[in-house]
Amino acid sequence: MATATIYDVAAHAGVSIKSVSRVLNAEPNVSQALRDKVDKAVAALGYRRSLSARTLAGASSSLIAALVDAQLTIEHWRSGRGNDYLSRLELGALMECRQADFHLMVELVDHGSPDLRRDLMSLLASIRPAGVMLTPPNSDHPVVLDVLDEAGIPYARIGPESDFHRGIRVSMDEQQAAADITDHLIDLGHRRIGMITGPLGYSASRLRLAGFEAAMKGRGLTIAPGMVVDGDFTFQSGLAGAERLLAAEPRVTAIFAANDDMALGVLQGAAAMGLSVPGDLSVAGFDDTPSALFSTPSLTTIRQPVAEMAAAATRRLVPSLRAALAQGEAAEAVVVPYALIVRASTGTPPAE
Repeated sequence: MATATIYDVAAHAGVSIKSVSRVLNAEPNVSQALRDKVDKAVAALGYRRSLSARTLAGASSSLIAALVDAQLTIEHWRSGRGNDYLSRLELGALMECRQADFHLMVELVDHGSPDLRRDLMSLLASIRPAGVMLTPPNSDHPVVLDVLDEAGIPYARIGPESDFHRGIRVSMDEQQAAADITDHLIDLGHRRIGMITGPLGYSASRLRLAGFEAAMKGRGLTIAPGMVVDGDFTFQSGLAGAERLLAAEPRVTAIFAANDDMALGVLQGAAAMGLSVPGDLSVAGFDDTPSALFSTPSLTTIRQPVAEMAAAATRRLVPSLRAALAQGEAAEAVVVPYALIVRASTGTPPAE
């Protein structure tokens, strides 16, 4: 069956091609009767506009561009463990783009590149997105924000930490989530709790560390030297962090890793030392990736609403969806709820 064209839509609706174009491009001063005719023809024929045709016709862009961190994305790919964060981000954004007949493009951005400004300007000029979604650390990078402001392109920032007057902000309460999972360990009876941080260039890593510290302090517990070690969100850094924390005396009875990949590294490190989880050591993560459910034991973690944040950001970037939100809902700042998921990897500490 041949693919329907704009000419077919016009013939089916009994209107001109120009009228069809005006409806498809959501131009003002189009009668509801004309919109109904064209919409029925589009539905009957299964017509979808091609991206190239829109560009050649000079229509407004139908692209939402998601800019993600190149370094961490490539590291996850090389490790063979995949990237659940990116998968969920794409799913959340794609569902909203599909509803609005938009397209999603994911681009890797090296925020540490000396040519970042030039690279971004070239990218934006070539794809001409209707809006841009930024993930950490691009969400707070001054060069990225400046280039987008200068280009006049709307943007949404996932988990920003600063410059709250810039762009649309979509986030979860990272700090409170980390405090909640630390409180969960304390409520079980743990007093010597170690933490493996994410890379501190990420605002999420700093907020999760702040939440851990606030919960420990709030419950009158001391964080002894060496109880917080650096990680980089990879399985290998979780394994290395566990080895450091478990080598110290007195040994910690629980470890909170700032993401699930590192927590899985902790599980492997504990097993290598002959420690049972949670009998000898409780382990908690952050993100609720699929591996958290299927690990042995299953992992207590924070369910990070990545897909929901991406969907909320996309709704505020697509012009037609943004207009629908204009009544009664602030478009500048959105906080998406998280959940503490308690599974088998946490329990009471071993007897002294």
